[in-house]
Amino acid sequence: MSVSPAVFSPALSISSIVQPQSSTFAGHSPAPSYGPLPRFLSGFPPIPSAFEDQLDTAAGSLQYRYKQMDEERLREELSLAETLFGTSHSMTLDILSKLGNVLMEQGRYKSAEEMIRRLVEGGRRVNGNDGVKTLDALELLGAVLSCQGFYTKAEKLHRRTFESRKIMLGEEHPSTLTSMANLASTYWNQGRWKEAEELEVRVMETRKRVLGEEHPSTLTSMANLASTYSDQGRWKEAEELEVRVMETRKRVLGEEHPLTLTNMANLASTYSGQGRWKEAEELEVRVMETRKRVLGEEHPSTLTSIANLASTYRNQGQWKEAEELEVRVMETRKRVLGEEHPSTLTSIANLALTYSDQGRWKEAEELEVQVMETRKRVLGEEHPSTLTSIANLALTYSDQGRWKEAEELEVQVMETRKRVLGEEHPSTLTSIANLASTYRNQGQWKEAEELEVQVMETRKRALGEEHPSTLTSMANLASTYSGQGRWKEAEELQAKELGICSKVLGEEHPLTLTSMANLAITWRDQGRSGDALALMRNCVALQEQVLGIDHPAAASSSAILAKWEGVSDLS
Repeated sequence: MSVSPAVFSPALSISSIVQPQSSTFAGHSPAPSYGPLPRFLSGFPPIPSAFEDQLDTAAGSLQYRYKQMDEERLREELSLAETLFGTSHSMTLDILSKLGNVLMEQGRYKSAEEMIRRLVEGGRRVNGNDGVKTLDALELLGAVLSCQGFYTKAEKLHRRTFESRKIMLGEEHPSTLTSMANLASTYWNQGRWKEAEELEVRVMETRKRVLGEEHPSTLTSMANLASTYSDQGRWKEAEELEVRVMETRKRVLGEEHPLTLTNMANLASTYSGQGRWKEAEELEVRVMETRKRVLGEEHPSTLTSIANLASTYRNQGQWKEAEELEVRVMETRKRVLGEEHPSTLTSIANLALTYSDQGRWKEAEELEVQVMETRKRVLGEEHPSTLTSIANLALTYSDQGRWKEAEELEVQVMETRKRVLGEEHPSTLTSIANLASTYRNQGQWKEAEELEVQVMETRKRALGEEHPSTLTSMANLASTYSGQGRWKEAEELQAKELGICSKVLGEEHPLTLTSMANLAITWRDQGRSGDALALMRNCVALQEQVLGIDHPAAASSSAILAKWEGVSDLS
């Protein structure tokens, strides 16, 4: 009896640093898809998002936490200022700006948008459409729109402020460069990596020349570019930049400075992207312990560090350790930020993912429904985070064999993402791939193949043949070929995928090892038992060495190998 091939679909943890999770074998549904959440914008206070540690522009500002009393005090001050000075006075506008930031910090983006729109109108009345204060307010409005997933609207605002500042101040002015960086971030949120990269390189090179290589803004530009490289699967280029930024900040700011710690966290994320879990874990423990000591156990950045470490434990199959940390983060965020804060909901979703990985479907489902319903109510039905929640619930249904329920949700997510994000957005393509997997699980080979070819070809064109997401698409299509007994076509794709993985990611990367196991299974199904045994033995040896003997992928491969060897001994 043949064993179905594994389908690698990198699980993106919705913890603060998004990172791939290793795959498991036969029968495991594709991993949850997590669309990009708003990236930090240069020059603004921190905007809560699942990328809290990915970029470093606001890390130093995270030493405070807004509470309800801050909002109440500012609302009182706003009312008084409007009564005494009017709605367009500089003091009134200053309070509106502060209140907008408080509401953003609380994750109350609709209320924040209302305040910031009032700020924009007040700025226009006093300074005109292109006044400095007006442009500042428009940048902030773009930021809050990004937080709500309105990336096209945000792009228009950031493009406008960039063009206005370029004309008024020149292309090398710090404010113009900030606008350019913000526009790049908007491209990044839409999965337009090449356009983001082009702008980020311009910003970085200009800041190097004008401000110097060690200026904080220059280092921020380098960190942003590194993040964009990571999203394209260009780990080595990302790592090189991150190490440079980290070492410079260690020397200039000290090892315990928030920005230095952020860089260490970013580098850990890049290690994770390469499957270098132990190196990632080592850095994350250092960041977590330092933040605990310097900032306190309940500081948002400390909690982010704990969540990142939990994600790395999960990637290594250390479920108990991951769960313990995730429960701590979730309970603390509930108490400190409230049950409906975006960061709290992220924590709940992370815990659900860990439950899913342990096969605790009912517990996972319960949490995912809670997150989905809350996000629908708080953020809206079409917000990227809401769609992520729906996609996660669909995958949990799939894991329980509830294909029709999964299919219904996946179609909903796919159609919404097509309309809101566009047909070629990375999150849209992930939705299509998830639906294809559900078709495959129901034996609807033609429908699955049609979608998988579409995803693979689009990713080849948009991301390149060597991008991890493209390689995942090849593995998925090969799995559908295998399911139909089309071994030659499956083998051709798997051999190609394995060759690219070995060259680009290295022979010990989890994706390479999964590709190796899949090809071995296909050879076995073709009757090439000797070749299959040799390849699977090599795969198991590498997985146990790299991932550890108890890792689910290693254990699964080992079980398959033991079964094959038992059959071989009998023959």
